[in-house]
Amino acid sequence: MTESLERTATGAILYDRSVISEISESRFTAQGWLHAEVVTGALGSEGRGNTLYVGNVPRQFVLRHYRRGGVVGTLIRDTYLWSGEDRSRPFVEWRMLAKMADSGLRVPRPAAARYCRKGPFYSADLITVRIPGVRPLSACISDRARDAEFWRSIGASVRQFHAGGVYHADMSAHNLQIDAQDKLWMLDFDRGRLLSPGPWQQKTLARLHRSLQKIKTLEPGVHFEQQDWEQLLEGYFNASSSA
Repeated sequence: MTESLERTATGAILYDRSVISEISESRFTAQGWLHAEVVTGALGSEGRGNTLYVGNVPRQFVLRHYRRGGVVGTLIRDTYLWSGEDRSRPFVEWRMLAKMADSGLRVPRPAAARYCRKGPFYSADLITVRIPGVRPLSACISDRARDAEFWRSIGASVRQFHAGGVYHADMSAHNLQIDAQDKLWMLDFDRGRLLSPGPWQQKTLARLHRSLQKIKTLEPGVHFEQQDWEQLLEGYFNASSSA
């Protein structure tokens, strides 16, 4: 993957010509595509209304506008303090995704990233290649109970990311996505980093556990039990010992 950089009136666009051959600021708006639809989801997986599917089959893209969450998001919706181009959220995430995709990890391939400055602040957008046929883990376990092999494979896949030093700031059952072959993909690496092994690995596992428990609390019909989590951990630690 090679980087190309194009300056704009208020910032810059980072993109890969082999993924998206023509780039302009209009590509970061719904109006810049012939087809655009809002990404929706169940069980809280729809995000904050900041994500679109754009383009047409066979290659579609996901356009995400960076938007704050939590209490801060009620006051400051989508602007961030400027601290330099290479430290901007879209450029950091684009480059992290590129490294992971090139190393064979199952993540969306980055297409383009943009920031727009306004004084000491900036807003940002990211375009990635849409992964066909994936659904959030939260949706997969709302349909039906999954067997032990499924949960062990999830744990082993999470371990593969951890072995690659991948820290996900919000490793939830919504950002873990499952394809038609029950393979795990990870999405949304805003604030993610590549780190040396450390306590963060157990903390992200605990974050995933809390996410699954919360989903079960909100929707008791979701198929998640303690033994499922134990199978996930078995897959994780078995993968660790065989690495």
